[in-house]
Amino acid sequence: MTDDDRQRAAETPAGGAEGVPSPAAGTDPSAAADLHAAPDAAPAVPPGGEPSLAGTEPGPEGEATPADPEPAQGRKKKKRDNTWWDDLKAILWLLLAVLLFHSCVAKPFYIPSESMMPGLLKGDRLVVSKFPYGWSWVSPSFHIFPHWEGRIWGAMPRRGDIVIVTPRNSSSDYIKRVIGLPGDTIQLIAGQVFLNGRPLRREERPPTMIPVDANVPCGIDEPEGSEGRRFLFRGTGGRWYCRLPVFREYIPDGSELRAYDTIDGGYTTADDFPLYRVPAGHVFLMGDNRDDSADSRVSEDRSGLGGAVPWENIGGRAEFITFSLDGSSSYWNPVSWFTALRGGRAGTSLHPSSAPQTAGQDQGQNQNRNQGAPRP
Repeated sequence: MTDDDRQRAAETPAGGAEGVPSPAAGTDPSAAADLHAAPDAAPAVPPGGEPSLAGTEPGPEGEATPADPEPAQGRKKKKRDNTWWDDLKAILWLLLAVLLFHSCVAKPFYIPSESMMPGLLKGDRLVVSKFPYGWSWVSPSFHIFPHWEGRIWGAMPRRGDIVIVTPRNSSSDYIKRVIGLPGDTIQLIAGQVFLNGRPLRREERPPTMIPVDANVPCGIDEPEGSEGRRFLFRGTGGRWYCRLPVFREYIPDGSELRAYDTIDGGYTTADDFPLYRVPAGHVFLMGDNRDDSADSRVSEDRSGLGGAVPWENIGGRAEFITFSLDGSSSYWNPVSWFTALRGGRAGTSLHPSSAPQTAGQDQGQNQNRNQGAPRP
């Protein structure tokens, strides 16, 4: 070794080449070799597989590039679309359920006239059940079916029931009371109803006092002394009332007498009606306000029912009043929805009261109770 070689050896660090640590004393030389090789080692490879490149995908010339995020965004958009469609389907199913309930079980009804006073006032809202008499072409809330005769699981109404009826050649709904069943004979003489040749029992009651409002004006806007104001009455405190004469009428149904109140303020042309036999599969209907009701006594050209109506035209039975409005409410004023409520009418039953018949009373009036439900 020359003097130059010895000088270079003296200047070289004891660890060997610059930046590479020398093996510690007592260290296996193979371990030191592994330590030097570690910076260039390849990533671990799972047994029998390719190297894991999570979040990357092959790029040009074998370079790894970040995975494309588009599929995840597409899944989110599809999820949003599915949510919108699911919401729409839920709303459609809810509407269908409500329509089926209204058509098959019960529906609300609004009283648009004074034809069923004193029991029902214009502005009353009530519940009509659809199933007591079975179902027919008028059962759906919207009359979408063509007319057919008869009813599905049909039953004839009882005398005294309040029913919803669709007149012939009409899509409107009337509300009236059942007076005659198939085979019954009906006649009116000076307002007295004769059923199967016998007069219905009739009792005068104290006049009813109905507060005057927008739905029951009682002629308050008519000139002083006019016929329309004859029932107006000013009560204590200066409040106006409609003071109407009331007669309680009793109608036989099987072994039961059913009672309801009617209004008869004097003679009208409808107080006389010739002898009439109710055809098979029909019912004879009348309003409780005998002075102002377009019912079976009134011809069709005068907006009446024109005699008995087919039983398949009955849409349901009135059950009870839910609430009543006096006509002063406005859609644009929510406060008026509450101030317009009439007190004391919610929950009122619309079924006739009953009283047992005395022995032999009204025999012969019940003989046609179950006759003529189906047509021959």
